[in-house]
Amino acid sequence: MDFNHPQTNFILKPQDFGKDFVFGVSTAAYQIEGAHSVHDKGASIWDQFTSKKGNTFNNHHGQIACDFYNKFEEDILLMKSMNIKNFRFSLAWSRIIPNGIGDISQAGIDYYNKVIDFCSECGITPWVTLYHWDLPQALQDKGGWTNRDIVSWFENYVQVCATHFGDRIKNWMVLNEPMVFTGAGYFLGVHAPGYKGLKHFLPAIHHAVMCQAAGGRILRNLVSDAFIGTTFSCAQTTPFRDTPRDFIAAKKADALLNRLFIEPSLGLGYPTEEVPVLKRIEAYIKPDDLKNAAFEFDFIGVQNYTREMITHSYLVPYLQAKIVKASKRNVKTTLMDWEVYPPSIYNMIKQFSQYSGVKKMIITENGAAFTDNLINGTIEDVDRLHYLQSHLEQVYKAKKDGFDVEGYFVWTFTDNFEWAEGYHPRFGLVYTDFETQKRIIKASGKWYQSFLGYIKP
Repeated sequence: MDFNHPQTNFILKPQDFGKDFVFGVSTAAYQIEGAHSVHDKGASIWDQFTSKKGNTFNNHHGQIACDFYNKFEEDILLMKSMNIKNFRFSLAWSRIIPNGIGDISQAGIDYYNKVIDFCSECGITPWVTLYHWDLPQALQDKGGWTNRDIVSWFENYVQVCATHFGDRIKNWMVLNEPMVFTGAGYFLGVHAPGYKGLKHFLPAIHHAVMCQAAGGRILRNLVSDAFIGTTFSCAQTTPFRDTPRDFIAAKKADALLNRLFIEPSLGLGYPTEEVPVLKRIEAYIKPDDLKNAAFEFDFIGVQNYTREMITHSYLVPYLQAKIVKASKRNVKTTLMDWEVYPPSIYNMIKQFSQYSGVKKMIITENGAAFTDNLINGTIEDVDRLHYLQSHLEQVYKAKKDGFDVEGYFVWTFTDNFEWAEGYHPRFGLVYTDFETQKRIIKASGKWYQSFLGYIKP
């Protein structure tokens, strides 16, 4: 079977990565499910955030999205036809517990049972993320991630999920990219719930760190043979100029972007030396918190898309460091204005492997948005194809160099709702016509299908 594209020199085969290496695709509930108010589902912070004009590109929202709620069988069958055997998706907290705490929705439980069981029927292993940014609005009304009670709310939610799905779900991720949902949602205000400032950011950080470990402990106690991880956004941080100030700025950015959530989970506390303003988080730390923030995960999910070049800036409060946009650096970029820089994924694998507490790494997200042109019913997305292949080559290089990376999940399966950017950037292996909900496999998807279906002669 030929899985080379005529415009590439990619020669790797799945077995080159080892017999236990897993390949798959990643998605998230709010980005694909739609069905925002069916049965007794409660509103999430993204339902609320997208209801306000100006918060997203062209006021896009996820009320319908990819209609995965109704089309899950069709999409999972398409996945099967593409030889994809591992499917990462998230559970919507407010679909399972509409008010975040209290009564459980039987309709929500039934829905996810159907998704899980159909995956199994199709020979696809489900990988579940417990929290992928869609906090129940009822809990946000009580302060959301800034309220310490969220630790007990989250523990209750995890117990419900583990009890109802743990007999069949063995691969779990507790949080998705806590740096992003706290930073963008509680400091910059560009994601739900739209809060700004340190007074929201610092408690949100600490409570997310506490939930990260608490969720892991509950899964360990309630799910036999569980394989438990959590996922971190990360990007290689590089000084923009070869100057002492830019070098210091890059170290600060690395501490904030790459170290802030993994180090407490390893029992190392917060990186306050590089980012002194983080010392203010002590106001939210109670006795034994840092001890309880640590949990021995079976793996960490590495989610890398680009690298960031950092320069010193007096104008940036607290950090005195800022990202130099890729579009200002004369480099190849994606539609997200992210530099295409494959060595970043290798360097982040290497960086995380230096922590003695990290057992295994799985690339739980990697992908790219480019302009997709639908011509005569086909999409020749060569840029995405090149992007995926070049990053897989870096993952392979990391394995050959002895780093314990055991999986690679493409972001994402179908084009979907991309948060504040709406439906403008398309990351999918499969094209979604959002008016008709028709799916069309792109050239990158056909390549991945052929690659995963390769049978050793």
